[in-house]
Amino acid sequence: MLVQFESKVGGFSMFGDVAISLLKLMGHSGTVPGAILAADIPAALTQLRAGLHAQPEEPEVDETDGQTGEKPEPPVSIHRRAVPLVDLLTRSAQAGSDVIWR
Repeated sequence: MLVQFESKVGGFSMFGDVAISLLKLMGHSGTVPGAILAADIPAALTQLRAGLHAQPEEPEVDETDGQTGEKPEPPVSIHRRAVPLVDLLTRSAQAGSDVIWR
């Protein structure tokens, strides 16, 4: 499942499991579809940043793949995955624009 985030200042898509995790970190229930009013974005952004700060910077990585012996691709941290959402929320707050997701 993909979740589409939209605002008057832009939009993007991300995988549903990551989107729901980020929505919960910003204090939302994690339901899709949903929305946040422009007036509520600064508080949600503060809570999201605090939640991200509590998460480990880099996810744990298995050193080798048990079957091939090769190193797997490193996983992408929640911090990196949050960048587009933090950016959209920041720009939306500055523009006084609501954000919706579906």
